[in-house]
Amino acid sequence: MEIKTIGVACDHAGFPLKQYVVQYLEEKGIEYKDYGTYSDRSCDYPDFAHPLAEDIEAGVVSCGIAICGSGQGMAITLNKHHGVRAGLAWNVEIAHLMRQHNNANCIVFPGRFITNRECGVMIDEFLKTPFEAGRHQLRIDKI
Repeated sequence: MEIKTIGVACDHAGFPLKQYVVQYLEEKGIEYKDYGTYSDRSCDYPDFAHPLAEDIEAGVVSCGIAICGSGQGMAITLNKHHGVRAGLAWNVEIAHLMRQHNNANCIVFPGRFITNRECGVMIDEFLKTPFEAGRHQLRIDKI
């Protein structure tokens, strides 16, 4: 996946981890667009997931990182968009396979269940793993 700009979005439960993600991307020199939220004040994840998904579909960002408490709400919302393949990651193997087999263009984290270090390792794996295509493309075409 060619990375130009990464979209980053979260709700209040994902805000602490999003702060880490933004710092991590800055340290790596990776351009990002922050879709919010910008505090740990209670909010609704769809308000941030939909704009991220729309920009993935439009090519404004090349991929996304989304975070909420369990990751499920963000993943469900993002996957309502035709051009988005969002996968929930909780370990490095899942991050690898979602790119290799599913050509995911958005990685979703369960902010209440992973550490900053685990998140950074998964981001690296997600960004460096190529899509294998072949039989996997045939499966994606059926979605």
